[in-house]
Amino acid sequence: MNLKSIWIIILLCFVCTSVAIAEIITYSVPKEFYYAWHNDDFTVKVRHQGEEWVDLFENYAMVDADTRSRASMVYFDFSGTVEVSVQLNNGNLLSAVIRPLAEGIVPEIKGNSITFTLDKPQNLSIEFNGDRLHNLHLFAGDIIKEIPDKNAPDIIYFDAGLHKPDSTGVFKVASNTTVFLEGGAVLNGKIDCSNSENVKIYGRGIIFSPSANGISADYCKNITVDGIIILNPRYNSLAAGMTKNITIQNIKSFSYQGWGDGLDFFCCEDVLVDGVFMRNSDDCIAVYNHRWDFYGDSRNIVVQNSTLWADIAHPINLGTHGNTETGDEVMENIIFRNIDILEHDEDDRDYQGCMAINVGDHNLARNIHFEDIRVENIQEGQLFHVRVMYNKKYNTGPGKGIENITFKNIYYNGYGENPSVIEGYDDSRRVGNISFENIVINGKRIKSFEDGNFRIGKFTDEITLE
Repeated sequence: MNLKSIWIIILLCFVCTSVAIAEIITYSVPKEFYYAWHNDDFTVKVRHQGEEWVDLFENYAMVDADTRSRASMVYFDFSGTVEVSVQLNNGNLLSAVIRPLAEGIVPEIKGNSITFTLDKPQNLSIEFNGDRLHNLHLFAGDIIKEIPDKNAPDIIYFDAGLHKPDSTGVFKVASNTTVFLEGGAVLNGKIDCSNSENVKIYGRGIIFSPSANGISADYCKNITVDGIIILNPRYNSLAAGMTKNITIQNIKSFSYQGWGDGLDFFCCEDVLVDGVFMRNSDDCIAVYNHRWDFYGDSRNIVVQNSTLWADIAHPINLGTHGNTETGDEVMENIIFRNIDILEHDEDDRDYQGCMAINVGDHNLARNIHFEDIRVENIQEGQLFHVRVMYNKKYNTGPGKGIENITFKNIYYNGYGENPSVIEGYDDSRRVGNISFENIVINGKRIKSFEDGNFRIGKFTDEITLE
């Protein structure tokens, strides 16, 4: 075989490989929801360059408890590079922005449509004419590589279509079980894997409007949740109490009712949250110690590579609940890194903060690190809130203390936020060793706490700005 023939074979292999990996996968909607779910605010299409456009189904997603607005959502999986087209169907397109801004995606505008290109998975908010309440959420994901055999033992497989639980309203999951939600599957009820271990819940399906949490994982070990969408649960999208070894990846969450937190962890250890998109009408990520029947410490928690949008309350909230009877619970070794915060709106001055460590109930919070956090908007609230306090609405006693906290590479663009608060409770319940490094506000690295709109209160030690 001559050299020319070899090069032709190599070229053909390359072309075949390129064709094989260039896929777009879209998902159906249950017929029961087709008309009720469709939102005609936008027409969204996707394609590989030079190929035919593929229409996506524009779902609605309820957001913001104050206004109960009807936003839109599309999702698909792809490989290679794709073009996306979004047409605004109601009104004239005057401006368009794609967030998180850190992704640097600038759309091309033609008439009432925009186009842009994606070459990697993205969770995006597309906003026309500055409207963040009736925006389009676009979730472009990786193609699932491992789909289980639906007939295999220890597999619960939900096909595309509507699935309703029994009269309990719960899909109960036992130990050593894999639950797969096929794209287009809609579960109209809660998944409960409490008191189980070695459980994986994944796929591209939707948990829709359960009357309680979307997923409950209490008293568990080795729990993984990956890739699903949770729409409008009555309470938390996912809550876990006294659970160890939790991995939550690539989930998307929307809530619009009161107490509609995103991810709540009570007395949990060894938690990884990676690549999630949370738009919630309460705290997006909350870490607590004792509450209800949950007792113990919270430690070894990592939240990374995620987007948080708190229409109501905090993007990140730590420390409110604990055990005043024993006074020995600790919250420690927690990391938040590479996170985009798209909104913070909290009108209670005692409970503000995009990054809030707000300890009551004799909690001690220590060894907590925030790095590479980008805050795009504060409607009402504070950038930082580090405070030992006693809020009689939620606490039965004050917190014990806060120590060894680092904020590094924090970027905020905006105006009108309330002063950040750093404050202890009394001489024995102090805040100490709090380090701020490279805090940039409106493009300017702050050189003093006064520049950064901070209020350093009483009972504090070693609060430094580098």
